[in-house]
Amino acid sequence: MMSKKDYYDVLGVSRGASKDEIKKSYRKLSKQYHPDINKEANAADKFKEIAEAYETLSDDNRRAHYDQFGHTDPNQGFGGAGAGGFDGFGGFDDILSSFFGGGGRRRDPNAPRQGQDLQYSMTISFEDAAFGKETTIEIPKDETCDTCHGNGAKSGTQPETCSHCGGTGQVLVEQNTILGRMSTRQACSQCSGSGKLIREKCGTCYGRGTVRRRKKINIKIPAGIADGQQLRVSGQGDPGLNGGPYGDLYVEFRVKKHAFFERVNDDIHCEIKISFVQAALGDEVEIDTLYGKEVMKVSAGTQSGTRFRLKNKGIKSIRGHGTGDQIVKVVVVTPTKLNEKQQDLLRQFEKSGGGRIPKGHKESFTDKIKRNIEDIF
Repeated sequence: MMSKKDYYDVLGVSRGASKDEIKKSYRKLSKQYHPDINKEANAADKFKEIAEAYETLSDDNRRAHYDQFGHTDPNQGFGGAGAGGFDGFGGFDDILSSFFGGGGRRRDPNAPRQGQDLQYSMTISFEDAAFGKETTIEIPKDETCDTCHGNGAKSGTQPETCSHCGGTGQVLVEQNTILGRMSTRQACSQCSGSGKLIREKCGTCYGRGTVRRRKKINIKIPAGIADGQQLRVSGQGDPGLNGGPYGDLYVEFRVKKHAFFERVNDDIHCEIKISFVQAALGDEVEIDTLYGKEVMKVSAGTQSGTRFRLKNKGIKSIRGHGTGDQIVKVVVVTPTKLNEKQQDLLRQFEKSGGGRIPKGHKESFTDKIKRNIEDIF
């Protein structure tokens, strides 16, 4: 039999983690590995492992017991099946539970409980992420059964309160221990801890109270959403138990890469090519932006790699802190195929001193180009 992984490692938290940290990690991992969302072969096993770890570490008594004994059963040698010694005695954890008030406050099985949260991943275009969009998604999810209205019982009948436990979901069991006869509480075997019995199950949901359906949900993608960010859609998760509220739906966005633009925070970066003449003499060039065409002035003497800024042509901040800019990098293209006339003109430019910068000469290359280029071209 394989040894179990450490519960703290399963949830990715330290041994001193707070309850909030444990809960936060559990919510994140349970969404990631939910079998209805994650189709990897081991997703279901991983999901069960995460749930088991959280069930232990979220309960103070069970966590204290786990911190002391780990996965080792402290009953071995005292009253475990097949163990020598005090056969038939209760476990050591039951003894401690008896001393300290039966394990603390127990959850009412009939109390309303919120449904599980769901997670959905969708891919959107660069433009939809920048400007936002209203769209419809379709997901498989549990819905309250219309036939039995969620109680799991056949039409015309109702679940009965379990007579064995009186509806509490727990029964008092007396056990022999090394310290004498003591009482402990255990989940009721008749109702499996639910506190209710369904004599005749609903023919639609077979007693589950929910049915699996594909549901269309309208969502509003907020302007400025970034790759990997999530949107919470309240009340669109799985239905709650015992009349509890629905869980929430978390939609995670994957933004497609753009052929021309690249996002850096709320700024948009792009790159354009200009000719040697445009760089030397300056020019006005037409630029694509998210908002349409824009004319940008290239200064005379611009060097390859220079960046220009177009104010407020970036992406609107999702937090409402203004709009980013568009950063345009210019790359000066060197001609590779010149005819004889063009080559002669460049040779004349070279002879006139325009192609080189003499050592110690204080005239800038830009000034030299501006002085000679008109005569050559």
